[in-house]
Amino acid sequence: MNEIPVLEVVSKELIDQKLPTVVFYHGWTNYKESSLVHGYEIAKKGFRVLIPEAYLHGERSQGAPVTERSMEFWDVVQHNVMEFPALIEHYVEVGLADQEQIGVSGLSMGGVTTCALLTQYPWIKTAVVLMGSPSPIPFSKWLLTSKWQIGVEIDFESEQFAPAIESLKPISLDMQPEKIDGKFVHFWHDEDDDLVPYHPTFDFYKRIKDQEYGKHVSFTTTEGQGHHVPYMISVETANFFEKHL
Repeated sequence: MNEIPVLEVVSKELIDQKLPTVVFYHGWTNYKESSLVHGYEIAKKGFRVLIPEAYLHGERSQGAPVTERSMEFWDVVQHNVMEFPALIEHYVEVGLADQEQIGVSGLSMGGVTTCALLTQYPWIKTAVVLMGSPSPIPFSKWLLTSKWQIGVEIDFESEQFAPAIESLKPISLDMQPEKIDGKFVHFWHDEDDDLVPYHPTFDFYKRIKDQEYGKHVSFTTTEGQGHHVPYMISVETANFFEKHL
């Protein structure tokens, strides 16, 4: 779509019909093609699935490889968030998507994007977060000492990072969880994930699940999978959209 490369996954017999639509976001250093198995499982349920290429990734690579640009992680997420409504608008205008039946999902950075999108677009109906974090500021602090970092010494508490921290507040789902009110939201996370920590996300779920706005939120925990989405979770994701979108 325009300057954003997008994979569209849809059953051949439904390709020209207006369909409930799911946008699926890939992870950091991945490509849109790497999420095809998830798109395929969701599309089998009668959905149109759109898999955008993230900024600085794949066909949108610029300059140094993204593996050497970890400090631009949130810039990529912000691009996803800003580009999302134009993507939906295009498919609605050409009669292929229903504005009232929009879902979003993603894994890792794509799961982080999914949480961020829930803070910005109230018309999103259903979301599935796969090993993503709803807490950008704590997650950013954790990132600086994780496997994602490239060995640069950074003082996150210094004044130079104050603007960056402020820029994350509007997309912090943990700071405004009431924005999921009325939406069906599902989280999956593996206890042994060493790239996006499990416990902060599960703690967020425990904090909101008994609130009125969190009554449609659910969580699946696994162990032994690490930072990898097993096929059974791809199927679970598709089933969740089939039931709630």
